Formats: sequence, C-alpha cells, structure tokens
Amino acid sequence: MTVRHHLSDRLLAAYATGELAEGWSLAVATHLALCPECRSRLRRFEAAAGEMLDELQGDRADMEDSWAQVRERLTNTDVLPRPVISRPTERLDGAVLPAPLRSYLGGDAHELRWKPLGRGAHHVLIPTLDDETTARLLRIPAGKPVPEHSHGGRELTLVLSGSFSDRTGRFGRGDIEEADEMLEHQPVAGVEEDCICLAVTDAPLRFKSRFLRLIQPVLGI
Repeated sequence: MTVRHHLSDRLLAAYATGELAEGWSLAVATHLALCPECRSRLRRFEAAAGEMLDELQGDRADMEDSWAQVRERLTNTDVLPRPVISRPTERLDGAVLPAPLRSYLGGDAHELRWKPLGRGAHHVLIPTLDDETTARLLRIPAGKPVPEHSHGGRELTLVLSGSFSDRTGRFGRGDIEEADEMLEHQPVAGVEEDCICLAVTDAPLRFKSRFLRLIQPVLGI
C-alpha cells in the first residue's frame, strides 16, 4: 500500500494544536493510522508547537493569542525541517477499519449494520458528540458512480478499501481527499472491489439531480 494523497499542512497543524472538531479529528486520526509519512509530519508539528508555545508563554502572552500564533507559524512550512518518510504499513491484521474507527463502531466493516442509500450504495452513521460535523462510512459498489455533486462546506473522504476516481485523481486505501465548495465531481468506485470510505462533512452535499435533492432529507446526506 502506498499513500499518495495526504493531509494538508493546515489540517495537520489544527490537529496538532487540538483545534479540530471531533469528526475532523476522527478522519485525521484514521488517516494517520494508515500513513507513516503523515505521522512523521505530525511529530514535527507537535514538537514545533511545543517549542513555540513555550516561547510565547515565556512572554506571558494570553493563552488564546498564543495558540493563534502557534497555528499561524505552523502553517508556514518554511520553519519546519523536511519530513522523514517511513515505509507504509500493510493491513497486517486483515482489518478494513483502522483502530480509531473500530473503537467508535465496535467492530470491523463486515460486522456493521449497513443501511441502504439506493443504487446499491450503503452507509453507517458514526456516533459522535460533535454538533459541527457528520461522520459516516460509505460503501459504493465496484465500478459504480456516486451521484454528481458539489459541497456546501468542507468534506474529508478517506478510502479504507477499494478505490475511487474523480476529476482530481485516483484514491486508494489510505488516501484522503479534502473537498470544499469549489469542487464539483462524480467519484466512481474502482472495478476491483467495493469502495469503503470514511466521509466527514459540515454541510449537506449539493446534488446536481433534482430528484436526489427532493429525497435528500430522507437519505440524510
């Protein structure tokens, strides 16, 4: 397994300083479980954050202002050394869902109660205490497309099994796509197997199909 699509510096910096809502944090933690390169980058962010906060606290700066300055400086990657890239790990235990997700759901993908979304797709809502985001697992049949849509806010999509492709590229196990209001796409699952992914959003999708928009409240997506 080779991860090609990684977390942005801004997302990692927010995770390192504890600023992400629970749903976003779950997506980041699950990607980190699959991506040695991003784990290495996170260690650098955390180390840099600790050093910067010590400097700022030494000046007795207000704590909230201190964290704001730390986040601003962390997103300037010129101040950080280049990452040490570790060899990606394989799915040694045979599990589809990495440990962070299994701890939320109480089991692996085949043990869950999947609910139909139509066109052969299924989903599982992931319970969180977060009122900012919605997190769910999606299972898209091999070779089938997701309805064309754009986004009302941000969406993180992390592939856990199989693959999908859209206008931005191909995403396999461990790859994460960060989408916003600017991206309109129609992901298509790879033909090799069903695509299982973790999707976290902070706003409903904007489907191009009028019919899907009408039934969207029923689907809850």
